[in-house]
Amino acid sequence: MDRWQFLRRGRTLKVSSSDLHQSHVDSDKNSSGVVVDVKSTGEWKSIMEASKEKQQLLVIEFTATWCGPCKLMEQTLQEFAAMYTNVDFIKIDVDQLVGVARQFKVMVMPTFALVKKGEEVARVTGVRKNELQDMIEQYRHD
Repeated sequence: MDRWQFLRRGRTLKVSSSDLHQSHVDSDKNSSGVVVDVKSTGEWKSIMEASKEKQQLLVIEFTATWCGPCKLMEQTLQEFAAMYTNVDFIKIDVDQLVGVARQFKVMVMPTFALVKKGEEVARVTGVRKNELQDMIEQYRHD
């Protein structure tokens, strides 16, 4: 039994697999208004290195293809990415980047980690749109 099997219970989620990493790396001033789907450890490391150098808030969604509640937050996260152009948004599939999920001690999905200068400053778990927006508002200018 793998780490996430107890959460699966037949839930599915269709996720597009476009690689938008380069647009994230090239965007030092503003987010591109999209949620970047991080697919590799190399991408993850370069995003975190860039985060340490920038004042910009990074919102990380930990998700999985089989996570029903994650599907509920997908549109909201896209709307937030379009609304908060001074914030970077990425998503990480816990089954693809297990080490990153462990590093952040992800136990519930979706989990949203808010990172500034490479350090986690806040966390929101579950389908909590208002709480996530409040945290983004609080930390996007600090």
